[in-house]
Amino acid sequence: MMIQLNYLAFAIPAFFIFLFLEYQLAIRLNKLSVFKYEGSISNLSIGIAERLLNLFISASFYSLFYWVYKNYALFNIPNTWWVWILLILTTDLVWYWYHRLGHTVNFLWAAHIVHHQSEEFNLTVSARITVFQALIRNIFWCFIPLLGFQPAMVISILIVHGAYSFFTHTQLIGKLPWLEQILITPSLHGVHHASDEKYLDKNYGDIFVFWDKLFGTFQQEEEAPRYGLTHPIKSYSFLWQHFHYYLEMAEACRRAVGFKAKMRILFGSPAAMDQDIRPALEKKYLQHKPVSAYRFKFKTYLDLQLTLCIALLTFITAAYGNLGSDDKSFIVCFILLTLINCGALMEQKKWIYYLECIRLIVLLAFIFWKMDIFGLIVLPAVALIALESTFRLSHLYRSYVLRYEKI
Repeated sequence: MMIQLNYLAFAIPAFFIFLFLEYQLAIRLNKLSVFKYEGSISNLSIGIAERLLNLFISASFYSLFYWVYKNYALFNIPNTWWVWILLILTTDLVWYWYHRLGHTVNFLWAAHIVHHQSEEFNLTVSARITVFQALIRNIFWCFIPLLGFQPAMVISILIVHGAYSFFTHTQLIGKLPWLEQILITPSLHGVHHASDEKYLDKNYGDIFVFWDKLFGTFQQEEEAPRYGLTHPIKSYSFLWQHFHYYLEMAEACRRAVGFKAKMRILFGSPAAMDQDIRPALEKKYLQHKPVSAYRFKFKTYLDLQLTLCIALLTFITAAYGNLGSDDKSFIVCFILLTLINCGALMEQKKWIYYLECIRLIVLLAFIFWKMDIFGLIVLPAVALIALESTFRLSHLYRSYVLRYEKI
């Protein structure tokens, strides 16, 4: 059987090569403070989940581009050299308004907020995109084939567009005044990621600066930015980071009286949200965290889990067309459980032992399924119960894994 290799898999090791180079440059420039271990792990975890789930939806959206172009294209735009210039300008303009609406409409901000949660600004932040944001963004991209740009051209330019934005997420490149007259630079995009009041809602462009200048949202970097949200989320939990704003909107809708009031929450501005909601939800759902005099101890254990996720992501991306639905389902389930596990480790969640058990059962279930002895899956479950009763595995796990060490 001929193996079909998805060459997009090579983008994953390329990402980590550039990340390694940024880290080495930070060492040489004595700027290692731009990296924070827990923050970088959190950024990468979210990026892995988006790349994984996007494997299942990207092909359908490319098909949607073709369908829109074939049935509803307003113009018949040819594939000539000057059209590529028009296409990159159009793509960046669509991005500007998608991005700006993503900051000013609550239900869009719920998907985009995750990208802004990080309090560091380095290349790992470029990976901090959720599958919800990818879905919304692809719907906006449909406007481009609607105008009449050929879908193959659209797909090509979106790859270039996405690659450029990757390199604007770093603090190690200073101001480039001459370039900032035309392009969004790391300094200008750092302003966009800042939580300082003077920097809020500025620099929405992805490649070109003139959209921000035209629509009044341009801001140069002056004082050093303070990155993250105006109200930090205080958690590295994989689940909390993805869903906290949806919970906040649900709670706001619960408190609102009348249909119009609820619609104003969904379609209104994040600035108008009740600021007492998030602290109340944090008190309800987040446990007390250790004081800053302690740090996470088992980095090697966490690093191995994240490395395993990266390896599995690379494998499923490269071999996607050759894998069966059972293989894909297992890899997706195992990676997502592991990413939740990574966040729970950094949060020192008390229920993480049970998640570890579930992850082990999922792994054994897949192995037994492949060996055609799935009916025996009850045996490892019984064995875990017996070991728990005899050796108190959960107690040992909490004593030796769920621990911080003093700095």
